[in-house]
Amino acid sequence: MAEVTLVDLTNICSSESDICVKMRVRTFCSLTENASPEPVYFVTDPGSSLGTDRFPRSSLLKMFVGFSNSPQILCKSSLSASLYSFKQAIDESDISNVKIVTSSRGREVFQVYQELLFTSAYTFEYCIMFDNLSCDSCPPGDRANSSAPAEGDARLELSTFLQRLPAVKGDITVLRSAAISDCFGHGFSTRTGGISYISTMSSMNLFCNPRRKDPRAVVDENRRRLGLQAGFHPRQLNLIKCNHASDVWVMGKPAPDSYDGLVTNQSGVVIAAPGADCMPLLFTDPVSKVIGVAHAGWKGTLMGIAMATVKAMVSEFGSRPADIMVVVGPSVGPCCFTLEQDSARKFHAIHPDCVQNMDSSEPSVDIRVATRVLLERGGIKPEHIENIRIPNQTDSIPCTSCSPELFFSHRRDGLNFGTQIGFLWIK
Repeated sequence: MAEVTLVDLTNICSSESDICVKMRVRTFCSLTENASPEPVYFVTDPGSSLGTDRFPRSSLLKMFVGFSNSPQILCKSSLSASLYSFKQAIDESDISNVKIVTSSRGREVFQVYQELLFTSAYTFEYCIMFDNLSCDSCPPGDRANSSAPAEGDARLELSTFLQRLPAVKGDITVLRSAAISDCFGHGFSTRTGGISYISTMSSMNLFCNPRRKDPRAVVDENRRRLGLQAGFHPRQLNLIKCNHASDVWVMGKPAPDSYDGLVTNQSGVVIAAPGADCMPLLFTDPVSKVIGVAHAGWKGTLMGIAMATVKAMVSEFGSRPADIMVVVGPSVGPCCFTLEQDSARKFHAIHPDCVQNMDSSEPSVDIRVATRVLLERGGIKPEHIENIRIPNQTDSIPCTSCSPELFFSHRRDGLNFGTQIGFLWIK
């Protein structure tokens, strides 16, 4: 059985008997109650003839007299608002299995919103109960929501609703480096200023993973807000498709299925690398006007993603390593990152300074030092490699795992983690 039931009262023919509707709902919920008690929600539309006048709260609650669970009534300004409130409620209770009681027409409507507002971390089951109450012979004015909305209409309604939501936590903060030329726009996001409300992804989560519970619509709104603050349009954003390897996409050529590096000489397009302990790396060549970004975790570091990105800038656009500036974004430090000895030895082979306590079962590893060593060996000047710092805290390089108020961290937060990005473009 589903863990929560949502009864849709917005897609029922308005000429049908209220008593018949209520009897069907009560019969269904009675069977559910006997099989396995679970929360029940009603969604009604105050903007239609089916609003609170037809199914007032008191009337709906009477159907559940004697039930162990009293229903929750969702009657918001729009279907987007009601379903967003519903999602918040089930996320708070850690519920991911949903049964929706509706009509065939209602199923079409709700499947559009399901795609926009939920991910595959949730399972949906539809129970078609009201089909024989939907009378096709009724005049259009007598029907509620007589046709399913186009996806674009639903997306616009949801986007408009999300844009009005206040930030969950703090204001948007973008970290920038004085080492990058003014001919480039750039920055590193932090976790504040967005609308993501799930604790480990709160609040400026910028990556949608179908296995996590932050949906595409919310991530898109976070990206929109970041773009307004940073000076780019979110539709221009090109985010790396990570595989923790060393493939690099040269923009303009066919894109591989996955890549951890991206380079271009096109102005106006924004390229970005994610990070949540892994390093987002920004590469700029002010002489040839070429840019690159890379996602470098410990596996990608060992595979050489940083120098693979440099080599792509050199071979495709004529950059010289001596002209390239590299800024290393927020990442996990050796204080919080350990590896098994076999993997740690590979970093020790790059340089002994990459590893602390090599004799322990899980030595501490500094992926930032390893990246610096590899870049210097590849021809990048030492003074052209910079670690991003927090303003007014110049004495230390931030560790994502140690800074829960500023950064997301996979290592700290587990599988349901949020993601920040480093972004870059040629003005």
